[in-house]
Amino acid sequence: MKKDKLSRREREQLQRRAEILQAALELFSQKGYHNVSMHEIAARAEFAVGTLYKFFKNKEELYKEILMQTAMLFYSALSKALEEKGDEYARVKNFLKTKCKLFMENILSVRLYFSVSGAGVSFNVRRGLETELRSFYDQLIQKLAAVFEKGIQKKIFRPLDPYYLALALDSISNAFLFCWMEDPGRHPVDTDLIEKIFFERIYLLHS
Repeated sequence: MKKDKLSRREREQLQRRAEILQAALELFSQKGYHNVSMHEIAARAEFAVGTLYKFFKNKEELYKEILMQTAMLFYSALSKALEEKGDEYARVKNFLKTKCKLFMENILSVRLYFSVSGAGVSFNVRRGLETELRSFYDQLIQKLAAVFEKGIQKKIFRPLDPYYLALALDSISNAFLFCWMEDPGRHPVDTDLIEKIFFERIYLLHS
């Protein structure tokens, strides 16, 4: 048996933790973060409230863990997208498609982040969370910028500042995604259109 293989008890603990987080996310989404109690989360997850407190000391910790797990998922998947096979143009397009897919698949967590004001979460929790989330974001922008820089060197992209190209792509995709979040029917996310708008002026290898 491998030393790093989880025991049955450890697997059960991870499963319980995941069920608690899912229950909390669903309730936060339905009723609003401020209107949900730990007792309600325990009931939704079908655990005793005492079991809930064995995993999370309070509602703020649950909130932070939901967002941190989402951030780590985004960071891992988007980093991998930038490392896929193909030239830099293909990698940037893969990054864009992956980002849009992740955003839509994790819309409950995204909405939670934007719906909870700092007044409802303790200053220390919010400050620590913002610092960690910002670190994930900065690292991703730097990785995206590095791909643009290599593409510029290969004369795939126009010689523009790679960091600002990364910021520009991120901002354009965010604009489409936030419109979709407000009204999916009116504003469907069209990655082909985003690509056309963004790459029209910087991609040098048009057919």
